Amino acid sequence: MRQAVITGVGGPERMALRGGPDPTPRGREVRIQVRASGVNFADILARKGLYPDVSRFPAVVGYEVSGVVDAVGPEADPRWEGRDVVALTHFGGYTDMVCVPQEQVFEKPSRLSYAEAAAIPVTYLAAWQLMVVMGSLSADETVLIHNAGGGVGLAAVDIGRHVGARMIGTASARKHAFLAERGLHEAIDYTTQDWPEEVMRLTGGRGVELVLDPFGGRHWKQSYRVLRASGRLGMFSVAGSVSSRLPGKLKLLGLVARQPLFNPIPLMNRNLGVFGVNLGHLFTEGEKVRGWATAILQGVDDGWVRPHVDRTFPLADAGAAHAYLEARGNTGKVVLVP
Repeated sequence: MRQAVITGVGGPERMALRGGPDPTPRGREVRIQVRASGVNFADILARKGLYPDVSRFPAVVGYEVSGVVDAVGPEADPRWEGRDVVALTHFGGYTDMVCVPQEQVFEKPSRLSYAEAAAIPVTYLAAWQLMVVMGSLSADETVLIHNAGGGVGLAAVDIGRHVGARMIGTASARKHAFLAERGLHEAIDYTTQDWPEEVMRLTGGRGVELVLDPFGGRHWKQSYRVLRASGRLGMFSVAGSVSSRLPGKLKLLGLVARQPLFNPIPLMNRNLGVFGVNLGHLFTEGEKVRGWATAILQGVDDGWVRPHVDRTFPLADAGAAHAYLEARGNTGKVVLVP
């Protein structure tokens, strides 16, 4: 097999293509001949040494793949063999062959390409947890989606559209027309506008019921301040650390120093809630996540889940894919193909 490996902490040049022996499925595992692998911002944080779950190098990251099952373990259901699938991987997804527990494998919707299928698991599950499971978004509410043009952002637009909520999003101006076509109601150019001021203007000074914020630090403070009574702040990444000029893990320390300290008394007095989402820490909740994924994949058949692949890169060019995503060049998902 071939894998795109992070050889050590650093820039995109730290990605390298390496070969190795083909894996053998054990127990309840199935082996997938990978046709596409999703790229996520967590992978970039890992390469920069800012993702605690990846502490040793060389490392193979990647949380999602699609492909064809070509072998099954002795305790796995033999009916998986030969089927087109999409799967969650606990790392190891940057590859052309991977073994995955069958509980993390789902039949690929026939209407999707392999690249589109690989664009679903992480972004849509994160958005589902943020908006439906923990955010409890309803049709009479307004949600603010930060980085609305990113992978999770576009998934959130699909889910918000399905729920029937009003959606405000932050994104650079070049993405606004596309986001409007996808169903976003109002877009704010965070590069030229004071987005908290715009949010309050668009909501008549009331604020929003739900905010999805992947940036961390001071940004969380600003998001908290635009919440309406009964509002919820969902935090799901520390992407803001990447732009810090501090070296190494000091990037995270700088972000932590500027993040809000949420006190239970003010939360009660203002009728607000805050919560965090880390999909990578939910592999012990397989039954729960499988239920969410089943609802999302049903959404593909029903037509409201519309994964959008911005660009595909060869597995050998994983470094270029990282650079593209890090520069926020994408609108939607970036995918690797063998």
